[in-house]
Amino acid sequence: MSEPVQRRSVLQALALFASLPLLGPKGASAAESMRIGVIGAGSLGGTVGRLWVKAGHQVLFASRHPEELSAMARELGPRASAGTSAQAADFGDVILFAVPYRALTELGGQLQGALRGKVVLDSCNPSAAEYEAFVRETSVTSVGELSSRLLPNTRLVRAFSAVDATAVAASFSRASDKLGVPLAGDDAAAVQIGEQLVRDAGCEPVTVGNLKAATNFQRGSPAFRANTTVSELRRLIEMQNVQ
Repeated sequence: MSEPVQRRSVLQALALFASLPLLGPKGASAAESMRIGVIGAGSLGGTVGRLWVKAGHQVLFASRHPEELSAMARELGPRASAGTSAQAADFGDVILFAVPYRALTELGGQLQGALRGKVVLDSCNPSAAEYEAFVRETSVTSVGELSSRLLPNTRLVRAFSAVDATAVAASFSRASDKLGVPLAGDDAAAVQIGEQLVRDAGCEPVTVGNLKAATNFQRGSPAFRANTTVSELRRLIEMQNVQ
């Protein structure tokens, strides 16, 4: 990326980041809220999206059957809505993908225009067999790098990919010993936005580096679904690097 383009990207992201709420116990005001599209409203996507609504953000939940999400959206109130993946991609300033990994190939193509230049949080995990097949085809060295190919021209951050939905929900409800959530990304300003949204979901971010460094918390590593505190998560990541 050229220096002028990179500078413009960072400035745009910082402007977006400046609008994020400094949340108190009552959450963000409507004027401070982010617009977030959650594509895949199952266990992880549904849980994190609900917590963002509680924190004051506007969230559009999407699935293959958006009519099945209407009751949840009504229950959450006016900051929540339901729609298609295309509507979520258009709606969100930030997009969370929480779908089966094989769906990223199709969605990345279908939504490419709407996703261009947006911060995308990728929580999707390929199976071991899927990942091995992708590695043979692409020669990438981490799931993060692979996701950036499947979701081109986005400002990708690996986030919420190594934790369970139940652990996120439990962390949101307690005042201490927050869940450590590892993140990785090539765009520093996009990672900052991801870090803030991790905090808004009641957890603590642990940024490990660029997308290649996402190997530190992908499937098969000690940090994958360790569902632990920040200090223990950092220890597990350090252990991975020593091996």
